[in-house]
Amino acid sequence: MSSKELKNKPLVEALLELRWILASQVPQQQVGPQSDPHYRLLLGRFSERIEGDYPFHESLPPSEFPDVMVAHAPQHRFRVSKDSWPLIQIGPGIMTVNETARYTWPDFQKRCVEAVNKLFDAHPARGEFQVQDLTLRYIDAVDVDFDKEDVFSFLRDKMNVNIILPESLFAEDRVRKAPAAFNWQASFPNSDPGGTMTLRFAMGQRKGTPAIIWETMVQAGRDHVPMPSGFKNWLDRAHELTNDWFFKMIEGDLQRRFS
Repeated sequence: MSSKELKNKPLVEALLELRWILASQVPQQQVGPQSDPHYRLLLGRFSERIEGDYPFHESLPPSEFPDVMVAHAPQHRFRVSKDSWPLIQIGPGIMTVNETARYTWPDFQKRCVEAVNKLFDAHPARGEFQVQDLTLRYIDAVDVDFDKEDVFSFLRDKMNVNIILPESLFAEDRVRKAPAAFNWQASFPNSDPGGTMTLRFAMGQRKGTPAIIWETMVQAGRDHVPMPSGFKNWLDRAHELTNDWFFKMIEGDLQRRFS
């Protein structure tokens, strides 16, 4: 497994997402809106703890709606400075840490661990604070001229991923073999660090240029991670897994391009 730092890394965004269980406003046997009775106090206490590293605050559109209507949607964003990354977002039942081009694993890992610890420290009723799930997610993109190379050929030749459709589907030339749109996703159970490993490819654009967008994501439910004591170990193991898959897929021409 390589851990080489790439000079021209294809990273669009790296993010950690933590969701916690919300309390229902109606009896448990009914279905109804969800809310976090401690969220407003948590928001104030958490923002105080991170303002030294993330002093620039932005209110997001969901902050204009009642909390009960925007469960698990970020309402507030805290940046290191205006229009800069990394940043932290928080809303009822959700907290994220996000980074882009300046990403390095040691810095991102440190920020994630600090954010989670401060979130737990800020909660006014820790005995009621239950994590629902954790997600470590990487979004990458590589430019592709789809007029010259179809997505299946690129994935096979450049990313060591072979997705095959029967040739007979295109035998009568009524349908072009090169797709006009493409979105493929698969999730796999994993035993270390536990949960699921998801891989997704899609045709899209990056900065106005046609590209293949791919996501590598590890997600774990609360049964897999003792929080907050086990968070750092889970994060490190999840990163090792995503890093391993990333370098195995770009081995060859793409790794030389990104290096």
